[in-house]
Amino acid sequence: MTDATDPRDEAARGAATDEEWQDEAVAAAAAAEARPEGRGWPERHTGPVIRRRGQVLAGTTDQRLLDSRGPSDWVHSDPWRVLRIQSEFVEGFGALAELGPAVSVFGSARTAPESREYEAGVRIGRALAEAGFAVITGGGPGAMEAANRGALAAGGISVGLGIELPFEQGLNHYVDIGVNFRYFFVRKTMFVKYASGFVVLPGGFGTLDELFEALTLVQTKKVTRFPIVLFGTEYWGGLASWVRSTLVAQGKASPADLELFHVTDDVDEAVELVTKESA
Repeated sequence: MTDATDPRDEAARGAATDEEWQDEAVAAAAAAEARPEGRGWPERHTGPVIRRRGQVLAGTTDQRLLDSRGPSDWVHSDPWRVLRIQSEFVEGFGALAELGPAVSVFGSARTAPESREYEAGVRIGRALAEAGFAVITGGGPGAMEAANRGALAAGGISVGLGIELPFEQGLNHYVDIGVNFRYFFVRKTMFVKYASGFVVLPGGFGTLDELFEALTLVQTKKVTRFPIVLFGTEYWGGLASWVRSTLVAQGKASPADLELFHVTDDVDEAVELVTKESA
């Protein structure tokens, strides 16, 4: 008994063979066209990139752009991501360039509205606005919402810089200027570039990430005149003690680094510390 061959299968194989032959022919023609006179290998310039030998691509950049039959997975490639990253910087700079003096306030999204920490966030946001500073937060709930709420209540500018997360969070209702970002590092740039200091309320890993990045930027002189205030001695006291008794004591940080941040429970002192160098 012999196996029957489906004519459609043979036609499909023939079409695939034809396509492969055409692709090889195009690549060979491209390589031949790209071979500079007197040189033993093909070479093609595509913008600032030089491709030689087996790395020469068939066709030109314009051809690949205008060819609607091409694959769509290019939208997930690194060059395309670079453009998206650039667009996020452009949007952020455009939205915040005329903001004026501002202070970034960080803290946990899990801070309960009825808690003392939330109340402190509202008071800090209000005091900063009354001192003439816009308030920038991550735009989420909890401590971020509290600071935005206080700034709005005092008639100040309330800014929220959101971030794309696996779970939807969105911007809180007290944000006047809101920008959502895909990339954490673009968002972090906005926090630092458009603020003259940080107030850090109790928070989790995200808050610690923002805090230690700011400390690193100040320590390495990437930014200057940038006060950092940790609000809540009970919450931050253990961290400050560990930095002193472990990092500094074991030579992993300098004693001068202890002056990079201040810890307080007083709203007025926090606002004075974070705004005095911008006055």
